[in-house]
Amino acid sequence: MARALIVGCGCRGRLLGERLLSDGWAVRGTSRDEVRLAPIEAAGIDPAHADPDRVGTLLEHVGDVAVVFHLLGSARGEPESLADIHGPRLERLMEKLVDTPVRGVVYEASGSVDPGVLSAGAEIVRAAGGTWRIPFEIVACEPNDLDRWSSEMRDAALRVLSPAGKGK
Repeated sequence: MARALIVGCGCRGRLLGERLLSDGWAVRGTSRDEVRLAPIEAAGIDPAHADPDRVGTLLEHVGDVAVVFHLLGSARGEPESLADIHGPRLERLMEKLVDTPVRGVVYEASGSVDPGVLSAGAEIVRAAGGTWRIPFEIVACEPNDLDRWSSEMRDAALRVLSPAGKGK
């Protein structure tokens, strides 16, 4: 059984988590707001208090994880903070994941965050994949079509776990 860590487990993250659970995965979902952990748990997902602005809080939860979903394409916050979590914080996370059991990363490259910020984040994931041979997938599916979005996310996770898994 594979375990996923969903960084940014809001409404769409819980939908994806429920889909993965039905496929036999173990799923852990993060929120930086402790109040939002209850809906994660109610969905059957293991809740984890972690802040993508503080990479160490995420790394505490990857010890038994095969795939990390970085689902912050529609994160809310100040533009500078969003640029940080899709920039230097994401870069730091990718650098640290190489020394963990994580076998792949799925990056959400669409949503309400500035497209330039998301594009820069996708480049960080591509560079890390090339440098450290971390299998990755960049998913640019618009999140408005929830069925398609969750299918693409799930399929991306399966690709990164496959022996031939490589980023695109």
